[in-house]
Amino acid sequence: SYNTSKPLPQEEAPAKKLRLTKPSKSAALHIDLCKASNPTDALQYLLHFARSSVEAESVEGVVRILLEHYYKEQDNSVRLKIASLIGLLSKTQNFNPESILDDTLNTFNTEKSHQVLAQLLDTLLVIGTQLPESLIVRHRLIEVAYKHLSDTYFGVRNKCLQLLGCLGNVDTPLNKDGQGLVPAVIGDAQSLISDYFADQDPRVRTAAIKAMLQLHERGLKIQQTIYDQACQLLCDDYEQVRSAAVQMVWVLSQLYPESIVPIPSSNEQVRLVDDSFGKISHMVSDGSWVVRVQAAKTLGNMLQVSPHFLEQTLDKKLMSDLRRKRTAHERAKELYASGEFSSGRKWADDAPKEKVDTSAVNLIASGACGAFVHGLEDEMYEVRIAAVDALSALAQSSASFAEKCLDFLVDMFNDEIEEVRLQSIHVLRQISTNITLREDQLDTVLAVLEDSSRDIREALHELLCFTNVSTKECIQLALLELLKNLTKYPTDRNSVWKCLKFLGCRHPTLVLPLVPELLSTHPYFHTPEPDMDDPAYIAVLVLVFNAAQSCPTMTALFSDHTFRHYTYLRDSLSHLVPPLRLPGRTQAPGVSGIEGSGSVESAQLFLQQSLSRISTIHNLQDPGAQDLLNFTIRDLQRLGELQTELAGAADFSATYLRCQLLLTKALQEKLWTMAVPLCLKHNAMATAAAKQMLEETYKLEFLYSGLENRQVATIHHVRLQAKALQLVLTARTRRGVEPLISVCEKFLQEVESFQRLFVVELPHLQESFVGKLLDLSPKLSACKPGELVKILQTTLRQSGFLNLQLPKQVQRASATIIEPTGESDNPLRFTSGLVVALDIDATLEHVQDPHNTVKVQVLYPDGQSHVIQPKPGDFRSPGPHRHRLITQVYLSHSAWTEACQIEVRLLLAYSSSRLCKAVWSDSSTEGLQPAEGATEGTIPFGKPVKVFIMPKPARR
Repeated sequence: SYNTSKPLPQEEAPAKKLRLTKPSKSAALHIDLCKASNPTDALQYLLHFARSSVEAESVEGVVRILLEHYYKEQDNSVRLKIASLIGLLSKTQNFNPESILDDTLNTFNTEKSHQVLAQLLDTLLVIGTQLPESLIVRHRLIEVAYKHLSDTYFGVRNKCLQLLGCLGNVDTPLNKDGQGLVPAVIGDAQSLISDYFADQDPRVRTAAIKAMLQLHERGLKIQQTIYDQACQLLCDDYEQVRSAAVQMVWVLSQLYPESIVPIPSSNEQVRLVDDSFGKISHMVSDGSWVVRVQAAKTLGNMLQVSPHFLEQTLDKKLMSDLRRKRTAHERAKELYASGEFSSGRKWADDAPKEKVDTSAVNLIASGACGAFVHGLEDEMYEVRIAAVDALSALAQSSASFAEKCLDFLVDMFNDEIEEVRLQSIHVLRQISTNITLREDQLDTVLAVLEDSSRDIREALHELLCFTNVSTKECIQLALLELLKNLTKYPTDRNSVWKCLKFLGCRHPTLVLPLVPELLSTHPYFHTPEPDMDDPAYIAVLVLVFNAAQSCPTMTALFSDHTFRHYTYLRDSLSHLVPPLRLPGRTQAPGVSGIEGSGSVESAQLFLQQSLSRISTIHNLQDPGAQDLLNFTIRDLQRLGELQTELAGAADFSATYLRCQLLLTKALQEKLWTMAVPLCLKHNAMATAAAKQMLEETYKLEFLYSGLENRQVATIHHVRLQAKALQLVLTARTRRGVEPLISVCEKFLQEVESFQRLFVVELPHLQESFVGKLLDLSPKLSACKPGELVKILQTTLRQSGFLNLQLPKQVQRASATIIEPTGESDNPLRFTSGLVVALDIDATLEHVQDPHNTVKVQVLYPDGQSHVIQPKPGDFRSPGPHRHRLITQVYLSHSAWTEACQIEVRLLLAYSSSRLCKAVWSDSSTEGLQPAEGATEGTIPFGKPVKVFIMPKPARR
């Protein structure tokens, strides 16, 4: 083995030679371009070269070769490709493009082609953005752009304006520098750019507006003087100019909202934000649908506009016959000044003295009158959606406007496009706190429950949860329509019940007079007891019981069977039926706890006390440590069941403490003082404990959201302890040195990786396992595997207990499968060898990135397992931190002799590399890679559901 290891250094030599030849790409490119006999061949070589990577140290040489061929080349297309490649190469990581700037600038002296000039300016723009701190470079590039602004080709002028927008300054004329005098006008990029607002080419006008917007995005303040020019561009003949001008006018309205601007052909003045609002509103009637969408979206961002102007957008009638109406005092004064009334002797002596020019509107542009009416009635659905979104933003900032736009939003529920209907329902949901629906409006809203789209119906149920209605007839109407919905679409059961729960909570006084009718009670006669299996009857009870929570007198109207049904539903549907104080009966469990104002605070205090009690453990081997951990875990689990608000924090703490308990049991004295053959059972127990600890750490890391860097470091610390325990157990049971060396090396790499990842948290880990290992790190890297194992064993047993610091908010990812329910005894029959679709409907809470992480697993009775990745379109997001999964799973199997159950569950997929990238992106060690390979796996979350299926043999 010694002889075979000696030539190893010689084997590395070819790799070094290959590395030295990498800069010679310039020579290879030179040979290729010399071989090209025509422009087509040269282009092919350049295209092939563009697909290869170039190192930073080779870029300068490659650029020089390219420029050498650039000056020789006669064909414009080849020169254009060379100019493009130079820009591409200047983006190379760790390359300073300032070294090639002079050579690139020299090409402008000889270039005659307009297209190539435009590409060269684009290359200069790339170089300039790579060197934002260099003032001299920026001045030189702006000077080049200024020289070529007068070019006859629109593409060159476009690139010059883009360069000025990205690199120019506002009101900072340049002075003499060491290399010559630069014209002072170049320093004010705004005046240069605004001169091209009137360019003859619409593409240049668009580029000028975009360059001005680029100045704004860079944080430079645009002057108000260009407002009139921007307003004139709103009437341009070309849609791209008008679209950009809308954005420009909006930017100015946000910069100078309170400035006063005169109204043409009038003595009136208005705020700039109101004037720009009127002008942009006029664009909602533009001939181009692209401009209409842009204008409608922009209106939603103008929250500073006056209420008078805002409300005018919902009225089609023009304002005051296009001019300001005079008061009665002003009219009487004018009549008095004239000295006489009209006698009728002179022709038209009482005619208006001024002629109204209908094209010049005095107070507000005619398009602003009814702008949203036009937008909501537009033929293009994109415009209608943009108008609905704008209404949402403005209505949330103005309660009076929310009331006025209510009718218009309700009308949108009848739109022909599903996306528009859905968006209008979501918008009305967002502003529902400011409004109360009338009966006619509610009638229009409830008509949507007939819609065949499940998303539309569920969005409407969500809307009704947060809607206020005015009369008991409205409650009755809503209930009847929801019961019809339940009959027509039985799968909406849970959504309808939830909707009626909130309706009852919000309107107890309106439900009260309806109770005798809803429960079919009679003052003299006993009525038949309804069927408890009827979803419609349960829906009525959910409405009544939730209203009774805030209305104590309602329970007097209940019959005896209603109290029995309440007890049954309180147990079976506790999330829908609240605890009630019933007269003459024992108090429902949980009432006192829920009604106590400090229940959450006291539970939080209990959680903190439990964790502080655990912090008294200094070492895992302390007497009584195991008992204390056991009792605390039990308390935390019970706390999570009782107090849902703290379930995430309690479960997180209990899981962490369970890991510590497993480690404590695995490190018992008996296991380590006896020989391995004498304690095989304990050894197997310790191996299982280490494996379970690893699984629990992945649950801690990926099943909980809201964790801070401190908690992630604590979790990784436990994972390192589990891996150290595995390494020690491996050394005790496995013979042979070779495999142990590789395991030890891998563990040391993980310790080093931990140190790089959590360098900020290391001061908090001084007395812990990792802290002691890092103190011994020089010794660890030099010692033999046997010594390393002994050090790990000693350190594990002597390391202090690491306290858990809970973050402000911890939430546990959870999943509930609604469909299938798993209650049916009728098997799903299908022919063997074919497939049958199983509908899956599940709600997900606090799941991050569900489109990539949530999977469906199907377990067959014979042990087969299938994991299905749902499509992104199968996920909906009804609210913050909530997702809905509605998908189909295809089942297939060979023939069975009798029906059996399959198990359907949801899995949460994880990959340890994702977290490493997230942590490293915030640190200075971006180039590092994790020592361990990315660990991938899945965590079951949510209760599984069992479904009967029966594959039948195929008929012959």
